[in-house]
Amino acid sequence: MKSLLEIVTVKDNEITLVFKDGNFLKTLKPGRYAFWKGVAKFDFETYDLNELEVPKEVEKKYVNTTSGFYIRTFFVESYEEGLLMVDGNYVRKLKPGRYDFWKNEHTVSVLKADMRALQMEVSGQEILTKDKAALRINFQLQYRVKDIEKALIETKDMTKQLYLVMQMAIREYVGTLTLDELLAKKESIKDFVLESAEQKAKELGCEILTCGIRDIILPGDVKEIMNQVLVAEKKAQANTIMRREETASTRSLLNTAKLMEENAML
Repeated sequence: MKSLLEIVTVKDNEITLVFKDGNFLKTLKPGRYAFWKGVAKFDFETYDLNELEVPKEVEKKYVNTTSGFYIRTFFVESYEEGLLMVDGNYVRKLKPGRYDFWKNEHTVSVLKADMRALQMEVSGQEILTKDKAALRINFQLQYRVKDIEKALIETKDMTKQLYLVMQMAIREYVGTLTLDELLAKKESIKDFVLESAEQKAKELGCEILTCGIRDIILPGDVKEIMNQVLVAEKKAQANTIMRREETASTRSLLNTAKLMEENAML
């Protein structure tokens, strides 16, 4: 009787894929199974669940044709990079794609980072200038993750750390200028911040692409004073122009009178 049967034994740490006449039939859990010989051609593939990664040849035969009860799947999108973590330890970097791992006693996770250009707002920073004028600055920057290992493993919460770096660089710059100097040189903050924060950002695993002040918000009383100064300056400019025109007109009248005095016909 045994000669008519094909006996398959699946160990506790294994699964076996059964193929009938070349087509996937089912998955065998741990246990002992018997199949009749001669009725159909049976093939068996056994895999060790203690291994970490699912072999590539299993993906189409098993993952796509069963519920994947024994497999955990992770996807790294085309604009991402990933880090494979096993039992809390870093194993290797993952490029975009699909990754399948056996479900076993190991804890498997994938840390991912968006590698595209990202934007950050450093908004509402209340800062005192050199002449003790209180103001708020809204700052924006564009950055990109360059070293995913530094960004996700060596640094805790990289975006918060980068925010703090930018915040300190802005305060350092503004604190060295008076309000008038800041308003006159606000475009130069980009170069200062880039130079000040570039190396620190690199240590966090990212690079700053561009940055700049979006707007400067003055307190109500300071804004009112600035408006008064602006009105006074414009009035002074208007008075200067009027005096210049009056002088030119008087000079023209004097020239005309002189010509008439010297020429009897006129």
